[in-house]
Amino acid sequence: MILDGKAPTGPIETSWDRYRFDTKLVNPANKRKYKIIMVGSGLAGGAGAATLGELGYNVDCFCYQDSPRRAHSIAAQGGINAAKNYPNDADSVRRLFYDTIKGGDFRAREADVWRLSQVSNNIIDQCVAQGVPFARDYAGYLDTRSFGGAQVSRTFYARGQTGQQLLLGAYSALSRQIKAGTVKMYTRREMLDLVVVDGVARGITVRNLVTGEMESHWADAVCLATGGYMNVFYLSTNAMGSSVTASWKAAKKGAYFANPCYTQIHPTCIPVAGEHQSKLTLMSESLRNDGRIWVPKKAGDKRPGNEIPENERDYYLENKYPAFGNLVPRDVASRNAKLMTDANRGVGTTGLAVFLDYRDAIQRVGEKTIKERYGNLFDMYEKITDENAYKQPMRIYPAPHYAMGGLWVDYNLQSNIPGLFVLGEANFSVHGANRLGASALMQGLSDGYFVIPYTIAGYMATVKPGEITSDHAAFKESIDQVNAQTQKLLNINGKKTVLEFHRDLGKIMWDNVGMGRSKESLNKALSEIPKLREEFWQNVKVTGSANELNQQLENAGRVADFLEFGEILAADALHREESCGGHFRLESQTAEGEAMRDDENFTYVGAWEYKGNDKAPELHKEPLQFENIHLAQRSYK
Repeated sequence: MILDGKAPTGPIETSWDRYRFDTKLVNPANKRKYKIIMVGSGLAGGAGAATLGELGYNVDCFCYQDSPRRAHSIAAQGGINAAKNYPNDADSVRRLFYDTIKGGDFRAREADVWRLSQVSNNIIDQCVAQGVPFARDYAGYLDTRSFGGAQVSRTFYARGQTGQQLLLGAYSALSRQIKAGTVKMYTRREMLDLVVVDGVARGITVRNLVTGEMESHWADAVCLATGGYMNVFYLSTNAMGSSVTASWKAAKKGAYFANPCYTQIHPTCIPVAGEHQSKLTLMSESLRNDGRIWVPKKAGDKRPGNEIPENERDYYLENKYPAFGNLVPRDVASRNAKLMTDANRGVGTTGLAVFLDYRDAIQRVGEKTIKERYGNLFDMYEKITDENAYKQPMRIYPAPHYAMGGLWVDYNLQSNIPGLFVLGEANFSVHGANRLGASALMQGLSDGYFVIPYTIAGYMATVKPGEITSDHAAFKESIDQVNAQTQKLLNINGKKTVLEFHRDLGKIMWDNVGMGRSKESLNKALSEIPKLREEFWQNVKVTGSANELNQQLENAGRVADFLEFGEILAADALHREESCGGHFRLESQTAEGEAMRDDENFTYVGAWEYKGNDKAPELHKEPLQFENIHLAQRSYK
């Protein structure tokens, strides 16, 4: 099937404005007749629920945490992009659009990226109005700093706490609507099924994580803002509770999963320390703004960083990419770090790390200034590694960080299931192959504050409010199915823990579908994942019962979904015989080791339809058109 992205045609500069004028509206008196479900309460979900509530819709908002305040968006600390051009360094909406299309290796829809670039300025205005304490320059204007993949300074930041402060802003807006009664908040609930009636999304089934009770919730439209799936690699920078479950349940009900193999590997994470580590910690990309990345020139050199003289250091990014230096995009920085460690030039006891050195920056601007810019990040690094990064170079290494694929959506953020909308990281919309840094926060807030309020109205205007409620038989059927799976997990009573299965899956995924992939490694993953899944359903040990707080049961369900999703991720990577951005096929690279696309055969979005665990998924395609930015090889030299 050829998918229709429903992107506006005509001049790109006016595409979003024309869309907003042409779309159908719901008058204020009628909005209160409609009910919308929002699953997820991070930047996309929290902003979306607050804005829809402010407009007058009745919103039921769900999260698995004990408060929206604890959503994983809080961890994205480096900054948020916007084309304000306060530094007068030639930035513009068009330049942000160009950088993002190029950074995504020409695998994102042009109209969606233009809209993101255009509303980026609205986001900053709104957040300032909410009281987000962005850094300011000497004149009182908002300050900016540079991020990877751009030669202008367009990243707005709140010290090293940008995600946290933006989330507080969205949380404040959400709390206002909760008090006003337009948003009803359901915490400690996990969505375990999407209820579809006659091909239309009508509600969800959730488990109350405290009591174990299954609940049915109906709505006139369902929005998923449930984040990414990078915990399929087991070790990642995601929160421990981040999962693919909500998206995967929707996929099993017919929603197409687009570009699942597009995963972003972040270059500045604290390296793995041991076999039994449970997660990885991200050091903000903003650190590359002042820090210099290097390794010893000599292979096998294990001296501490401060003992290696200047003439024996290889500042490999600055040497190889003089135009961008340490600010090359994430995929380029990550791949080059791997090349260094593969050549036995890695540092630290494991050799799986490179140095990020602030010596020169401290000599240039002083330790006090560095503390003001990144102090909390240095403190966090010291607490985890017991090393003082003001006195010696940090050790960093790439780690799974952000999901670039997600549920397929059209320009309206609507999936192929009518009534099911997908926001933020959970959709594939503007991700491309490797989106630039500081874009994740931008997309979450763009979708929540400025896109879904318009696009959902066009759908609501065609819907009769309250036509299907939880009295419908489909809701009971959904609960019965969820209960059956829950009981099946509890009855296995095997000998291997959920954690052991998750760790085994992560090793298969990282070794074979990680930073470098080949036909051979992907076929290996596709043979090993079904075996592990089969063993899981015969030998997993889940203690406790269904009618209580039971994190073993919660995790078992999430790992069961990862075991299915991991296979479709590997299948997508196998079919896409090209390299673009973070998706790197070893067979497809230039003579200089850079990613090499195949525009003739792969300029499309690949959207997979789930057909069952024992059946091959069906591939649907949405061709991508590039009328404003010409297809070209990415170069940061």
